[in-house]
Amino acid sequence: MMNTQVASREMFLTDLVNQCSKLEAANSKTPAYGLQDLRDAATEYVLSSTFPTVRDEEWRFTDLSPVLQIPFHIPQSNQSKVKLADIIMPVKNRDDLPLRLVFVNGFYAPDLSTVESSVFPHLPLAEPSKRIDFYAGNLSNVPEKYQGRISEVLNKHRQQTEVFTALNTAGLADSAVVFVPANMSIDLPIHLLFLTAPGASPTMSQPHCLVIAEPGSNVTLVEDYATIGNVAAFTNAVTDVVVGENATVNHVRLQREGGEVVHIGKSAIEQSRNSRYTCHAISLGGKISRHNLEVFQRGEATETTLNGLSVAFGEQLADTHSLIDFNYPHGTSRQLHKCIVGNKARAVFNGKVFVRKAAQLTDAGQLSRNLLLSPRARVDTKPQLEIVADNVKCSHGATVSQLEDDELFYLQSRGLDLERSRYLLIDAFAAEILNQLPIIGVAKMLSTCMAIQG
Repeated sequence: MMNTQVASREMFLTDLVNQCSKLEAANSKTPAYGLQDLRDAATEYVLSSTFPTVRDEEWRFTDLSPVLQIPFHIPQSNQSKVKLADIIMPVKNRDDLPLRLVFVNGFYAPDLSTVESSVFPHLPLAEPSKRIDFYAGNLSNVPEKYQGRISEVLNKHRQQTEVFTALNTAGLADSAVVFVPANMSIDLPIHLLFLTAPGASPTMSQPHCLVIAEPGSNVTLVEDYATIGNVAAFTNAVTDVVVGENATVNHVRLQREGGEVVHIGKSAIEQSRNSRYTCHAISLGGKISRHNLEVFQRGEATETTLNGLSVAFGEQLADTHSLIDFNYPHGTSRQLHKCIVGNKARAVFNGKVFVRKAAQLTDAGQLSRNLLLSPRARVDTKPQLEIVADNVKCSHGATVSQLEDDELFYLQSRGLDLERSRYLLIDAFAAEILNQLPIIGVAKMLSTCMAIQG
């Protein structure tokens, strides 16, 4: 039996790699980046790796074996017939997110997007002549003067350490690209919408997103994952964010895919000296979801804020693994992760903070707070500090609680029914995260979604 399971895992990866190899033709559109060399190196890593199981420490709470039972198909191009009317936006008013890049099954969909390569008529820049210096689009249309910088970032994926990231690289044919030049502030948020559309067989999409904020720049992003219809699908996403010296990036990551979707996402962040990075990671959808968020300090005096909210009902499994790696002095970080878990659902949080010997005077705080709404709901939480430096200020903690009977009684004594009372308390628990979102419309829509689920 064990040999059969191992063979199944190996065949699953081999089949997906073979499908990725058919994307070689797409490399002709982006010769400047040497994508085929990257793909070859990633393919070699995947074929020498094993599919994760609960026997692996990093996956012991997340069983991916159901994935092996589904023959996923990786689309070779954007052949979907998705229309703008099919898309449910994360805001009630589309004008709240006027700058939008849409990718369907990992491929750019210009007809659904609202920005062009070099024309931004509504971009609020002080000098109109600078509009052409800012780029938001896909990989094949990047201006030549930025291609070297982007190639430098992509080539970091030659050193693979994780099988799903390598699998994404093995199939890299297109990518969302946001390039903000030095000392430029983009006042409107940029909506990066990654859609998975159904095909004749279950679809696997591998979106890739690359964000480069050059020194002194400022940008707000909404990275959004959704599906068309409630069908079985597999999303394997990778996002690279490079925050230059004294730059600021506000990053909202929203995962709201269908209930039959398996979602695995990797966010790799690099922060240079005096930079500021804030991530609001919200997970609502998916049958199984996993987000690996890794922040690497590349200079001193960085500021990092990580806010997370995982909401799981039914038999959902929502897993978040995070890492903040301090390598330089005077860095600060604040992390708050919350889970709301109901029915027979399960949530996982593992938050690592590494403070290397050179990272003196680091100030890091981490808190995991969890709300269980039923006796069969479960959460596994593990805040983790590993400190080598001797002059630091670090703290961590975790709490697991339920709705208090006396609070429910108080609200009911004021005329609310039990359902409304429960919703108010759940909403108040989530508000500490949602109220910090930089786009009010997104926060309101998420609050409404939780009311429906709860």
